[in-house]
Amino acid sequence: RSIGFCLNRFICTMVGGDLFNISALVLVLVLFVGDGDAKRHTWGNNHQWAKRRHPGNPGKRTTPPVEDTNTWRARFQVQLSEAKQGSFVIQVHPSWAPLGAARFRELVDAKFFDDCRFFRVVPNFMVQFGISGIPGERKNWNEIKDDPVLKGNERGIISFATSGKDSRTTQMFINFKNNGFLDSQGFSGFGEVVEGMDVVDAINAEYREQPDQGKIHAGGNAYLEDRFPRLSYIRTVEIE
Repeated sequence: RSIGFCLNRFICTMVGGDLFNISALVLVLVLFVGDGDAKRHTWGNNHQWAKRRHPGNPGKRTTPPVEDTNTWRARFQVQLSEAKQGSFVIQVHPSWAPLGAARFRELVDAKFFDDCRFFRVVPNFMVQFGISGIPGERKNWNEIKDDPVLKGNERGIISFATSGKDSRTTQMFINFKNNGFLDSQGFSGFGEVVEGMDVVDAINAEYREQPDQGKIHAGGNAYLEDRFPRLSYIRTVEIE
């Protein structure tokens, strides 16, 4: 009020106008300025409200994950025991590990897995397979480079086995449980069991890690049938 009064007296002195009329003019000017401040204050509140609706940087948008449209499925028909059969389905995600997924597709198309034994079964850890029952078949499959680990080793995830950097060939394993410690070791998941995990859990674990991998490569299924006759095995694998 003191600013308005001083301004009023100043204008009166300068122009010699009527005090009442000039006071009205000053009041209009003050209201106009105050209204501008009010508008700026209201915009500030709206800006704060906008930031509350969009935490973080209000101008930054979160891009939704891209749907993997190139997935495909492979059904494993399995002989669990002499009297029991079952099946499970692997859904392959090439975006997780493109090189691993491509090699798996090559193996399926070549009927590589037919009659392969689940030669290493460690309860509460994983089940491993992928050594051909045909002696010497290993030499027909070169090693492939590593994929970065984009999908970890959770229960039901399938990954290639390795013996070091860029050493993946035909062996792979399915995780019975979450084995996150394998992620930092370079085991990259390329697919997941989407049907029949109970069948995977039922694979015969009687022999654990007794079969010798070198002897499997050299002697094939003849060695395994002689020494470990009750191993569960893959009958066929078909693309769905």
